[in-house]
Amino acid sequence: MRTFLTNRKALAGAVILFLYFLMSTVGPQVIPLDLSYKPALRLKPPSLAHPLGTDVQGCDTLAQIVHGSRDVLLVSFLAAIFAIGIAVIVGVTSGFIGGLVDQIFMVVINLFLTVPSLPVMMVFAAVFRVKNPISFGLILAIWMWAGLARAIRSQVLSLKEQKFIEAANLLRLGIYHIVFAELLPHVVPYVAINFISMMRTAINASIGLMFLGIVPFSRTNWGMMLRMAIMQGVIYAPNGVYYLLSPVFAIALLQIGGYFFAHGMDEIFNPRLRAHE
Repeated sequence: MRTFLTNRKALAGAVILFLYFLMSTVGPQVIPLDLSYKPALRLKPPSLAHPLGTDVQGCDTLAQIVHGSRDVLLVSFLAAIFAIGIAVIVGVTSGFIGGLVDQIFMVVINLFLTVPSLPVMMVFAAVFRVKNPISFGLILAIWMWAGLARAIRSQVLSLKEQKFIEAANLLRLGIYHIVFAELLPHVVPYVAINFISMMRTAINASIGLMFLGIVPFSRTNWGMMLRMAIMQGVIYAPNGVYYLLSPVFAIALLQIGGYFFAHGMDEIFNPRLRAHE
């Protein structure tokens, strides 16, 4: 904790992410959402009543940002959880068993890393209907796990050569003990660091699919707000820039927070980086 509090990047990222967590959980209870058409309030500039202005239908932009954060964060969180689960299973199995199993898994991993992810996600999202955050998260996770799985495999291969693994094998402690008591505790810190990075990737992918109109999920989603700003010609209106830039700023600040936190945690857990401080 002392190291964390002295790391400015990790602390700044944690503060930003915590604010977004509050916005997605407490925010919808504090700021009500009214999506009814109000022609008198169309595209109003920021004011005390509407801090981020209004959209083309007269709805408050801040309320849409707050309520949309719930969908964005939930989907990205589930996608990261699913992707990490697949990556850990594949990476540990491939590295620990080795041989033919390792070769087969590496072919699959390289295939997933070679094919561009966005077109595949677009196809999956179009073929399999997205009905809830769980199905959306699964679609995003299908093509997100490969890079982490290969990194985990490399770590497991390195750990297998360590003396404590050799001792566990000599004592015949069993595969279950070696994997869950010896290997996974050394892999968990690396996986935890990559969790934020995978959430950032999932945020970009979910917003991108929503912007393209492939996933009919929520009007308040930040990607849908960007799509509506362009489709409705809001970007050409005098006060439309506020509605357009609001989700852009929300996405950018969330990405910065995730980058600071992940990079800061990497500096805390990585002894090589600490040695250069």
